[in-house]
Amino acid sequence: MVGRKHFQIFKSSNFQIIDLHPLSLFSERFQPFVLMLIFYKLFTILYSFGVRLISPWNPKAKKWLAGRKNIFDNLKLAFANNTKPVVWMHCASLGEFEQGRPVLETIRAQYPNVAILLTFFSPSGYEVRKDYSGADWIFYLPLDSRTNAEKLLSIVKPQLVLWVKYEYWYYYLTAIKKRNIPLLLISGIYRKSQPFFKWYGGMHRNMLACFTHLFVQNSASKDLLEKINVTNNVTVGGDTRFDRVIEIAEGFKPIDVVAHFCYNHKVIVAGSTWDEDEKEMDHYANTHPEIRFVIAPHEIDEDHLQSIEKLFKNTIRFSELKKSIDAGIIADSQIANNVLIIDNIGMLSKLYHYATVTFIGGGFGEDGVHNVLEAAVYGKPVVYGPVYEKYIEAVELEDCGGGISVGSALELEATFNELLNDAEAYERSAFAAKNYVYTHKGATNKVMDHLQEKRLLTN
Repeated sequence: MVGRKHFQIFKSSNFQIIDLHPLSLFSERFQPFVLMLIFYKLFTILYSFGVRLISPWNPKAKKWLAGRKNIFDNLKLAFANNTKPVVWMHCASLGEFEQGRPVLETIRAQYPNVAILLTFFSPSGYEVRKDYSGADWIFYLPLDSRTNAEKLLSIVKPQLVLWVKYEYWYYYLTAIKKRNIPLLLISGIYRKSQPFFKWYGGMHRNMLACFTHLFVQNSASKDLLEKINVTNNVTVGGDTRFDRVIEIAEGFKPIDVVAHFCYNHKVIVAGSTWDEDEKEMDHYANTHPEIRFVIAPHEIDEDHLQSIEKLFKNTIRFSELKKSIDAGIIADSQIANNVLIIDNIGMLSKLYHYATVTFIGGGFGEDGVHNVLEAAVYGKPVVYGPVYEKYIEAVELEDCGGGISVGSALELEATFNELLNDAEAYERSAFAAKNYVYTHKGATNKVMDHLQEKRLLTN
Protein backbone atom coordinates (compact mmCIF):
# COMPACT_ATOMS: atom_id res chain seq x y z
CA MET A 1 0.00 0.00 0.00
CA VAL A 2 1.05 3.61 -0.42
CA GLY A 3 2.21 4.71 3.04
CA ARG A 4 3.37 8.13 4.12
CA LYS A 5 6.72 6.95 5.50
CA HIS A 6 7.90 5.81 2.13
CA PHE A 7 6.36 4.50 -1.01
CA GLN A 8 6.25 0.87 0.01
CA ILE A 9 4.25 -2.21 -0.82
CA PHE A 10 2.60 -5.18 0.81
CA LYS A 11 5.41 -7.07 2.54
CA SER A 12 4.16 -10.58 1.89
CA SER A 13 6.30 -13.70 2.02
CA ASN A 14 5.97 -17.17 0.59
CA PHE A 15 8.20 -19.77 -0.96
CA GLN A 16 6.96 -22.68 -2.96
CA ILE A 17 6.78 -22.07 -6.68
CA ILE A 18 3.09 -22.56 -7.35
CA ASP A 19 1.48 -22.60 -10.76
CA LEU A 20 -1.50 -20.29 -10.73
CA HIS A 21 -2.85 -21.46 -14.07
CA PRO A 22 -6.63 -21.93 -13.48
CA LEU A 23 -6.53 -25.63 -14.45
CA SER A 24 -3.83 -26.35 -11.87
CA LEU A 25 -6.14 -25.33 -9.04
CA PHE A 26 -8.31 -28.36 -9.70
CA SER A 27 -5.37 -30.72 -9.21
CA GLU A 28 -4.01 -28.96 -6.11
CA ARG A 29 -5.32 -29.10 -2.60
CA PHE A 30 -6.77 -25.65 -2.10
CA GLN A 31 -4.41 -24.74 0.73
CA PRO A 32 -4.37 -21.32 2.44
CA PHE A 33 -1.12 -20.31 0.79
CA VAL A 34 -2.65 -20.88 -2.64
CA LEU A 35 -5.45 -18.51 -1.75
CA MET A 36 -2.95 -16.03 -0.31
CA LEU A 37 -0.90 -16.20 -3.48
CA ILE A 38 -3.98 -15.46 -5.57
CA PHE A 39 -4.63 -12.42 -3.39
CA TYR A 40 -0.97 -11.46 -3.69
CA LYS A 41 -1.04 -11.58 -7.46
CA LEU A 42 -4.29 -9.62 -7.52
CA PHE A 43 -2.76 -7.08 -5.15
CA THR A 44 0.24 -6.45 -7.39
CA ILE A 45 -2.07 -5.88 -10.35
CA LEU A 46 -4.25 -3.45 -8.38
CA TYR A 47 -1.16 -1.77 -6.94
CA SER A 48 0.23 -1.09 -10.38
CA PHE A 49 -3.14 0.25 -11.52
CA GLY A 50 -3.41 2.44 -8.42
CA VAL A 51 0.04 3.95 -8.97
CA ARG A 52 -0.86 4.87 -12.52
CA LEU A 53 -4.14 6.35 -11.35
CA ILE A 54 -2.60 8.71 -8.80
CA SER A 55 0.63 9.51 -10.65
CA PRO A 56 -0.62 12.76 -12.26
CA TRP A 57 -0.75 14.48 -8.88
CA ASN A 58 1.43 12.24 -6.65
CA PRO A 59 5.17 12.97 -7.17
CA LYS A 60 6.31 9.66 -5.67
CA ALA A 61 3.95 7.65 -7.83
CA LYS A 62 5.15 9.57 -10.87
CA LYS A 63 8.79 8.78 -10.06
CA TRP A 64 7.90 5.15 -9.30
CA LEU A 65 6.49 4.80 -12.81
CA ALA A 66 9.12 6.85 -14.62
CA GLY A 67 11.95 4.90 -13.00
CA ARG A 68 10.57 1.61 -14.33
CA LYS A 69 9.95 2.79 -17.89
CA ASN A 70 11.90 0.62 -20.36
CA ILE A 71 13.68 -0.89 -17.40
CA PHE A 72 14.52 -4.22 -19.03
CA ASP A 73 15.96 -2.50 -22.10
CA ASN A 74 18.07 -0.40 -19.76
CA LEU A 75 19.16 -3.47 -17.81
CA LYS A 76 20.17 -5.30 -20.99
CA LEU A 77 22.20 -2.30 -22.11
CA ALA A 78 23.88 -1.97 -18.71
CA PHE A 79 24.85 -5.66 -18.47
CA ALA A 80 25.63 -6.25 -22.15
CA ASN A 81 29.41 -6.29 -21.72
CA ASN A 82 29.70 -7.40 -18.10
CA THR A 83 32.17 -10.22 -17.47
CA LYS A 84 32.42 -9.94 -13.69
CA PRO A 85 30.52 -12.00 -11.11
CA VAL A 86 27.52 -9.99 -9.91
CA VAL A 87 26.36 -9.38 -6.34
CA TRP A 88 22.80 -8.09 -6.23
CA MET A 89 21.57 -6.24 -3.15
CA HIS A 90 17.91 -5.24 -2.86
CA CYS A 91 16.67 -2.60 -0.41
CA ALA A 92 13.11 -1.43 0.09
CA SER A 93 14.09 2.19 0.67
CA LEU A 94 16.76 4.52 2.04
CA GLY A 95 16.73 3.16 5.58
CA GLU A 96 17.32 -0.39 4.40
CA PHE A 97 20.11 0.83 2.12
CA GLU A 98 21.91 2.39 5.08
CA GLN A 99 21.43 -0.93 6.86
CA GLY A 100 22.92 -2.96 4.04
CA ARG A 101 25.57 -0.44 3.07
CA PRO A 102 28.31 -1.66 5.46
CA VAL A 103 28.08 -5.15 3.96
CA LEU A 104 28.00 -3.86 0.40
CA GLU A 105 31.02 -1.61 0.91
CA THR A 106 32.97 -4.35 2.68
CA ILE A 107 32.28 -6.69 -0.24
CA ARG A 108 33.52 -3.99 -2.59
CA ALA A 109 36.74 -3.63 -0.58
CA GLN A 110 37.43 -7.34 -0.07
CA TYR A 111 36.26 -8.62 -3.46
CA PRO A 112 37.27 -5.97 -6.02
CA ASN A 113 36.70 -8.44 -8.86
CA VAL A 114 32.90 -8.45 -8.40
CA ALA A 115 30.33 -6.03 -9.79
CA ILE A 116 27.44 -4.79 -7.68
CA LEU A 117 23.81 -4.23 -8.63
CA LEU A 118 21.74 -2.22 -6.15
CA THR A 119 17.95 -2.10 -6.50
CA PHE A 120 15.27 -0.14 -4.67
CA PHE A 121 11.53 -0.49 -4.57
CA SER A 122 10.85 3.01 -3.30
CA PRO A 123 11.61 6.41 -4.84
CA SER A 124 12.61 7.49 -1.32
CA GLY A 125 15.64 5.26 -1.68
CA TYR A 126 16.38 5.34 -5.38
CA GLU A 127 16.14 9.10 -5.90
CA VAL A 128 18.53 9.83 -3.03
CA ARG A 129 21.09 7.12 -3.89
CA LYS A 130 20.86 6.82 -7.67
CA ASP A 131 24.36 8.32 -7.98
CA TYR A 132 25.91 6.24 -5.19
CA SER A 133 29.44 5.33 -6.24
CA GLY A 134 29.62 2.09 -4.27
CA ALA A 135 27.54 0.15 -6.81
CA ASP A 136 28.15 -0.46 -10.50
CA TRP A 137 24.45 -0.24 -11.38
CA ILE A 138 21.47 1.21 -9.53
CA PHE A 139 17.93 0.47 -10.66
CA TYR A 140 14.38 0.35 -9.46
CA LEU A 141 13.12 -3.19 -8.87
CA PRO A 142 10.50 -4.04 -11.50
CA LEU A 143 7.14 -4.92 -9.97
CA ASP A 144 7.03 -8.53 -8.84
CA SER A 145 5.75 -11.08 -11.35
CA ARG A 146 6.89 -14.43 -12.71
CA THR A 147 7.88 -12.86 -16.04
CA ASN A 148 9.71 -9.91 -14.51
CA ALA A 149 11.66 -12.10 -12.11
CA GLU A 150 12.81 -14.45 -14.87
CA LYS A 151 13.76 -11.53 -17.13
CA LEU A 152 15.81 -9.77 -14.46
CA LEU A 153 17.70 -12.89 -13.40
CA SER A 154 18.38 -13.86 -17.01
CA ILE A 155 19.93 -10.46 -17.65
CA VAL A 156 21.82 -9.94 -14.39
CA LYS A 157 22.89 -13.57 -13.67
CA PRO A 158 23.84 -12.82 -10.05
CA GLN A 159 26.28 -15.06 -8.20
CA LEU A 160 24.98 -13.87 -4.82
CA VAL A 161 21.79 -12.07 -3.76
CA LEU A 162 21.45 -10.03 -0.56
CA TRP A 163 18.04 -8.98 0.78
CA VAL A 164 18.02 -6.34 3.51
CA LYS A 165 15.74 -6.68 6.56
CA TYR A 166 12.39 -7.33 4.88
CA GLU A 167 10.20 -6.96 1.78
CA TYR A 168 9.49 -10.49 0.61
CA TRP A 169 8.71 -10.70 -3.11
CA TYR A 170 7.30 -14.10 -4.04
CA TYR A 171 8.28 -14.41 -7.69
CA TYR A 172 11.74 -12.93 -7.27
CA LEU A 173 12.64 -15.09 -4.29
CA THR A 174 11.26 -18.30 -5.72
CA ALA A 175 13.03 -17.66 -9.03
CA ILE A 176 16.30 -17.15 -7.15
CA LYS A 177 15.76 -20.41 -5.29
CA LYS A 178 14.89 -22.24 -8.49
CA ARG A 179 18.25 -21.18 -9.97
CA ASN A 180 20.12 -22.25 -6.80
CA ILE A 181 21.59 -18.80 -6.29
CA PRO A 182 22.81 -18.16 -2.72
CA LEU A 183 20.36 -15.77 -1.06
CA LEU A 184 21.08 -14.12 2.30
CA LEU A 185 18.80 -12.02 4.49
CA ILE A 186 20.69 -9.27 6.33
CA SER A 187 19.50 -7.84 9.66
CA GLY A 188 16.13 -9.59 9.55
CA ILE A 189 13.75 -9.15 12.43
CA TYR A 190 10.56 -11.04 13.23
CA ARG A 191 7.58 -10.45 15.49
CA LYS A 192 4.89 -12.85 16.65
CA SER A 193 2.22 -10.74 14.93
CA GLN A 194 3.65 -11.38 11.46
CA PRO A 195 1.92 -13.82 9.06
CA PHE A 196 4.87 -16.26 9.25
CA PHE A 197 3.61 -17.33 12.67
CA LYS A 198 -0.14 -17.44 12.00
CA TRP A 199 -2.35 -20.40 11.05
CA TYR A 200 -2.85 -18.94 7.60
CA GLY A 201 0.86 -18.29 7.08
CA GLY A 202 1.80 -21.44 5.15
CA MET A 203 2.71 -19.38 2.11
CA HIS A 204 4.75 -17.03 4.27
CA ARG A 205 6.56 -19.84 6.06
CA ASN A 206 7.36 -21.46 2.74
CA MET A 207 8.89 -18.23 1.50
CA LEU A 208 11.58 -18.45 4.16
CA ALA A 209 13.01 -21.59 2.54
CA CYS A 210 14.14 -19.48 -0.40
CA PHE A 211 16.91 -18.08 1.79
CA THR A 212 20.09 -20.07 2.12
CA HIS A 213 20.89 -18.16 5.32
CA LEU A 214 19.04 -15.72 7.56
CA PHE A 215 20.99 -13.22 9.65
CA VAL A 216 18.55 -11.95 12.28
CA GLN A 217 18.94 -9.07 14.67
CA ASN A 218 18.13 -10.77 17.97
CA SER A 219 17.50 -14.01 19.82
CA ALA A 220 13.76 -13.37 19.93
CA SER A 221 13.63 -13.55 16.13
CA LYS A 222 15.64 -16.78 16.14
CA ASP A 223 13.33 -18.29 18.76
CA LEU A 224 10.25 -17.45 16.68
CA LEU A 225 11.80 -19.06 13.62
CA GLU A 226 12.62 -22.18 15.60
CA LYS A 227 8.95 -22.57 16.50
CA ILE A 228 8.14 -22.96 12.81
CA ASN A 229 11.10 -25.33 12.29
CA VAL A 230 13.43 -22.83 10.63
CA THR A 231 16.57 -23.73 12.56
CA ASN A 232 19.55 -24.84 10.50
CA ASN A 233 20.27 -21.66 8.55
CA VAL A 234 19.70 -18.90 11.13
CA THR A 235 22.37 -16.77 12.81
CA VAL A 236 21.84 -14.05 15.39
CA GLY A 237 24.05 -11.53 13.65
CA GLY A 238 22.84 -8.25 15.11
CA ASP A 239 21.93 -5.13 13.18
CA THR A 240 24.33 -3.77 10.58
CA ARG A 241 22.94 -0.29 11.20
CA PHE A 242 25.09 -0.10 14.32
CA ASP A 243 28.19 -0.53 12.16
CA ARG A 244 26.93 2.08 9.72
CA VAL A 245 26.17 4.81 12.27
CA ILE A 246 29.53 4.25 13.96
CA GLU A 247 31.25 4.64 10.61
CA ILE A 248 29.36 7.89 9.94
CA ALA A 249 30.07 9.35 13.38
CA GLU A 250 33.76 8.48 13.31
CA GLY A 251 34.08 9.96 9.83
CA PHE A 252 32.19 13.17 10.74
CA LYS A 253 32.93 16.28 8.71
CA PRO A 254 31.67 19.71 9.88
CA ILE A 255 28.71 21.48 8.30
CA ASP A 256 29.75 25.13 8.52
CA VAL A 257 26.28 26.63 8.22
CA VAL A 258 24.92 24.52 11.07
CA ALA A 259 28.01 25.23 13.19
CA HIS A 260 27.42 28.98 12.70
CA PHE A 261 23.77 28.62 13.68
CA CYS A 262 24.48 26.59 16.82
CA TYR A 263 27.36 28.79 17.97
CA ASN A 264 27.57 28.92 21.81
CA HIS A 265 23.96 27.78 22.33
CA LYS A 266 22.23 24.75 23.73
CA VAL A 267 20.80 22.89 20.75
CA ILE A 268 17.92 20.50 20.14
CA VAL A 269 18.18 18.65 16.84
CA ALA A 270 14.87 17.16 15.71
CA GLY A 271 15.26 14.66 12.88
CA SER A 272 12.80 12.93 10.52
CA THR A 273 9.85 14.89 11.89
CA TRP A 274 6.25 14.82 10.72
CA ASP A 275 3.44 17.30 11.36
CA GLU A 276 2.44 15.49 14.57
CA ASP A 277 5.97 15.74 15.99
CA GLU A 278 6.36 19.40 15.10
CA LYS A 279 3.08 20.31 16.79
CA GLU A 280 4.38 18.77 20.02
CA MET A 281 7.55 20.91 19.90
CA ASP A 282 6.46 24.31 18.64
CA HIS A 283 5.39 25.75 22.02
CA TYR A 284 8.72 24.91 23.63
CA ALA A 285 10.72 26.41 20.77
CA ASN A 286 8.56 29.54 20.67
CA THR A 287 8.89 30.13 24.43
CA HIS A 288 12.62 29.35 24.66
CA PRO A 289 14.32 31.68 22.16
CA GLU A 290 17.66 31.12 23.89
CA ILE A 291 17.68 27.49 22.71
CA ARG A 292 18.51 26.69 19.11
CA PHE A 293 16.32 24.18 17.28
CA VAL A 294 17.48 22.38 14.14
CA ILE A 295 14.52 20.69 12.43
CA ALA A 296 15.16 18.19 9.64
CA PRO A 297 11.68 17.12 8.45
CA HIS A 298 11.13 13.72 6.88
CA GLU A 299 9.46 15.36 3.89
CA ILE A 300 10.81 18.62 2.46
CA ASP A 301 8.09 19.52 -0.01
CA GLU A 302 7.16 23.20 -0.01
CA ASP A 303 3.81 22.69 1.72
CA HIS A 304 5.46 20.96 4.66
CA LEU A 305 8.20 23.56 4.96
CA GLN A 306 5.60 26.31 5.03
CA SER A 307 3.57 24.50 7.69
CA ILE A 308 6.70 24.37 9.89
CA GLU A 309 7.22 28.09 9.37
CA LYS A 310 3.67 28.74 10.53
CA LEU A 311 4.13 26.66 13.70
CA PHE A 312 7.48 28.11 14.74
CA LYS A 313 7.69 31.86 15.11
CA ASN A 314 11.34 32.55 14.41
CA THR A 315 12.62 30.34 11.59
CA ILE A 316 15.19 30.45 8.85
CA ARG A 317 15.79 27.87 6.16
CA PHE A 318 19.20 26.25 5.71
CA SER A 319 19.42 27.41 2.08
CA GLU A 320 18.61 30.98 3.08
CA LEU A 321 21.11 31.04 5.94
CA LYS A 322 23.84 29.54 3.77
CA LYS A 323 23.31 32.23 1.16
CA SER A 324 23.58 34.98 3.78
CA ILE A 325 26.69 33.50 5.40
CA ASP A 326 28.41 32.93 2.05
CA ALA A 327 27.69 36.57 1.16
CA GLY A 328 29.11 37.76 4.49
CA ILE A 329 25.79 39.30 5.52
CA ILE A 330 25.38 37.33 8.77
CA ALA A 331 27.97 36.42 11.41
CA ASP A 332 27.53 33.86 14.21
CA SER A 333 26.50 36.36 16.84
CA GLN A 334 24.04 38.07 14.48
CA ILE A 335 21.75 35.11 13.78
CA ALA A 336 18.49 36.11 15.44
CA ASN A 337 16.40 33.10 14.48
CA ASN A 338 16.25 30.19 16.91
CA VAL A 339 14.81 27.57 14.51
CA LEU A 340 16.79 26.33 11.53
CA ILE A 341 14.75 24.33 8.98
CA ILE A 342 16.82 21.89 6.94
CA ASP A 343 15.40 22.07 3.43
CA ASN A 344 17.64 19.44 1.84
CA ILE A 345 18.20 15.69 2.11
CA GLY A 346 21.34 13.86 3.09
CA MET A 347 22.88 15.59 6.10
CA LEU A 348 20.66 14.35 8.95
CA SER A 349 23.12 11.77 10.30
CA LYS A 350 25.70 14.56 10.72
CA LEU A 351 23.32 17.08 12.28
CA TYR A 352 23.06 15.12 15.52
CA HIS A 353 26.73 15.91 16.18
CA TYR A 354 25.68 19.51 16.95
CA ALA A 355 22.92 18.56 19.38
CA THR A 356 22.80 18.92 23.11
CA VAL A 357 19.63 16.84 23.07
CA THR A 358 18.11 14.98 20.12
CA PHE A 359 14.50 14.32 19.18
CA ILE A 360 13.58 11.62 16.66
CA GLY A 361 10.34 12.04 14.73
CA GLY A 362 7.68 9.50 13.85
CA GLY A 363 6.80 8.49 17.39
CA PHE A 364 3.71 10.70 17.50
CA GLY A 365 2.35 9.18 14.30
CA GLU A 366 0.90 5.80 13.41
CA ASP A 367 4.01 4.38 11.74
CA GLY A 368 6.34 4.83 14.68
CA VAL A 369 9.71 6.35 15.47
CA HIS A 370 12.50 6.66 12.90
CA ASN A 371 16.16 5.72 13.31
CA VAL A 372 17.28 6.44 16.88
CA LEU A 373 20.78 5.05 16.33
CA GLU A 374 21.93 7.96 14.16
CA ALA A 375 21.57 10.23 17.18
CA ALA A 376 22.60 7.83 19.96
CA VAL A 377 26.00 7.13 18.40
CA TYR A 378 27.11 10.69 19.16
CA GLY A 379 26.49 10.21 22.87
CA LYS A 380 23.43 12.49 23.01
CA PRO A 381 20.18 11.74 24.89
CA VAL A 382 17.50 10.58 22.46
CA VAL A 383 13.86 11.64 22.96
CA TYR A 384 10.91 10.28 20.95
CA GLY A 385 7.14 9.89 20.99
CA PRO A 386 5.04 7.03 22.34
CA VAL A 387 4.79 4.86 19.21
CA TYR A 388 8.04 2.88 19.24
CA GLU A 389 7.25 -0.68 20.40
CA LYS A 390 7.87 -2.20 16.95
CA TYR A 391 11.43 -0.90 16.88
CA ILE A 392 13.68 -3.03 19.05
CA GLU A 393 16.51 -0.49 19.13
CA ALA A 394 14.17 2.20 20.50
CA VAL A 395 12.88 -0.22 23.15
CA GLU A 396 16.38 -1.29 24.17
CA LEU A 397 17.67 2.27 24.13
CA GLU A 398 14.95 3.29 26.56
CA ASP A 399 15.63 0.25 28.74
CA CYS A 400 19.29 1.23 29.13
CA GLY A 401 18.50 4.90 29.81
CA GLY A 402 19.80 6.39 26.57
CA GLY A 403 16.33 6.90 25.14
CA ILE A 404 13.35 8.65 26.66
CA SER A 405 9.81 8.18 25.38
CA VAL A 406 7.26 10.93 25.96
CA GLY A 407 3.51 10.87 25.41
CA SER A 408 2.58 14.54 25.14
CA ALA A 409 3.89 18.06 24.63
CA LEU A 410 3.96 18.59 28.39
CA GLU A 411 6.10 15.49 28.93
CA LEU A 412 8.33 16.53 26.07
CA GLU A 413 8.93 19.97 27.56
CA ALA A 414 9.60 18.53 31.02
CA THR A 415 12.12 16.10 29.53
CA PHE A 416 13.87 18.83 27.57
CA ASN A 417 14.09 20.97 30.71
CA GLU A 418 15.55 18.15 32.78
CA LEU A 419 18.15 17.18 30.23
CA LEU A 420 19.19 20.76 29.52
CA ASN A 421 19.39 21.80 33.18
CA ASP A 422 20.34 18.69 35.17
CA ALA A 423 23.96 17.87 34.32
CA GLU A 424 23.91 14.52 36.14
CA ALA A 425 20.76 13.30 34.37
CA TYR A 426 22.16 14.50 31.06
CA GLU A 427 25.51 12.75 31.41
CA ARG A 428 23.87 9.52 32.53
CA SER A 429 21.59 9.42 29.49
CA ALA A 430 24.28 10.53 27.06
CA PHE A 431 26.71 7.84 28.20
CA ALA A 432 24.02 5.14 28.02
CA ALA A 433 23.10 6.14 24.46
CA LYS A 434 26.65 5.91 23.09
CA ASN A 435 27.48 2.79 25.06
CA TYR A 436 24.38 1.05 23.69
CA VAL A 437 25.49 1.61 20.09
CA TYR A 438 29.12 0.63 20.53
CA THR A 439 28.33 -2.59 22.40
CA HIS A 440 26.20 -3.76 19.45
CA LYS A 441 28.69 -3.34 16.62
CA GLY A 442 30.03 -6.25 14.57
CA ALA A 443 27.06 -7.50 12.51
CA THR A 444 28.85 -6.79 9.23
CA ASN A 445 31.77 -9.02 10.17
CA LYS A 446 29.44 -11.95 10.83
CA VAL A 447 27.99 -11.71 7.33
CA MET A 448 31.44 -11.41 5.78
CA ASP A 449 32.73 -14.37 7.77
CA HIS A 450 29.85 -16.44 6.36
CA LEU A 451 30.66 -15.37 2.79
CA GLN A 452 34.27 -16.40 3.26
CA GLU A 453 33.48 -19.66 5.06
CA LYS A 454 31.03 -20.77 2.37
CA ARG A 455 33.25 -19.37 -0.42
CA LEU A 456 30.20 -17.64 -1.91
CA LEU A 457 32.30 -15.14 -3.83
CA THR A 458 35.24 -17.37 -4.63
CA ASN A 459 35.42 -19.16 -7.96
